[in-house]
Amino acid sequence: MNDTPKHMDYAILAMTLLLMAIGVMMVYSTSAILASERYGDVYYFLKRELLFTGLGLGLMFSFKSLDYHHYYKLTYPILFFCFILLLLVFIPGLGYEVNGAKRWIRIAGFGLQPSEVSKFGVLLFLAYALAKKGEAIKNFKTGFLPTLAVPAFIAAVVLYQEDLGTAVVIALITGLLLFVGGARWLHLGACALATLPVIGLAIFLTPFRVKRLLAFLDPWAHRADTGFQIIQSYVAFNSGGLSGAGLGQGKQKLFYLPEAHTDFIFSGLAEELGLIGSLAVIGLFFFLIFRGIRVAFRAPDLYGTYLALGITSLLSVQALMNFAVVMGLMPTKGLPLPFISHGGTALLIFSSLMGILLNISSQTLKK
Repeated sequence: MNDTPKHMDYAILAMTLLLMAIGVMMVYSTSAILASERYGDVYYFLKRELLFTGLGLGLMFSFKSLDYHHYYKLTYPILFFCFILLLLVFIPGLGYEVNGAKRWIRIAGFGLQPSEVSKFGVLLFLAYALAKKGEAIKNFKTGFLPTLAVPAFIAAVVLYQEDLGTAVVIALITGLLLFVGGARWLHLGACALATLPVIGLAIFLTPFRVKRLLAFLDPWAHRADTGFQIIQSYVAFNSGGLSGAGLGQGKQKLFYLPEAHTDFIFSGLAEELGLIGSLAVIGLFFFLIFRGIRVAFRAPDLYGTYLALGITSLLSVQALMNFAVVMGLMPTKGLPLPFISHGGTALLIFSSLMGILLNISSQTLKK
């Protein structure tokens, strides 16, 4: 069989750039009024979004140019760096709270969310461990448990920072990759059963999460407090109709919908671009996910396959969870929509991961 190298997947690049452009457009549209009121500058959030988009593009093309095999040897140093960042959150004066959760550190005047960076480390570790262990992953003591321990520990630290959403994402990505890597159903099932009570305790021992759950079950009964955000999201979707109110013409961003430019930006998009625009954005994500899976199955080695699948799984899980939250299908989680929500750390991490995916695609084999 003659295998020949394939060029970079330009469809992935095009979809990523298009989503970034939509993100810049929607961040400005949904944040201008808030920026003017809070900072006296309608372009405040737009400037920051453009800055991080530029940095993200630089990272994406840098990672695209670096052979992904280099990360194999750098797995543990990168993982250690991610862990140190997570610990910095607990240092007084460096870590700070946002919306009641202490999950941020301030560097040079900018906020950095270490839990977002930790996803990068977990993906690299899982790809490394699964490629190295091979069939040994079926052995619980020597394969499954050591591979599970690292992401479980990272997820526990993230959970301690009151970031249940990211902890759940890490757990889901870990489970997906272990499944693809050949882990036994019995081990995966036991792990899932052990995780459920942990999530239950994390919810019911934390008052604000209990309120979020109750608001999810019956938002109208809590419309004056915890149910207010999701109700306003419903209003945004309903107001958008088929074709939307028009770009910049949405009303929910006028201090009705909290986090209109961050976690709930898709609601603002639905109001202004309507069902047609919403479905178009969802379609872009699904096409990007399809291309990512295609790259994974054509990767030249197992490490590339697991790394590409991990990146694609993270993108799909986080996007789907964000869609579910803003549509009222899940309790609020505090997860940004990749490439579109305003959030520097998430944008930089996803841009870097897309760069790695592009590099893998440039080394895939056409058969």
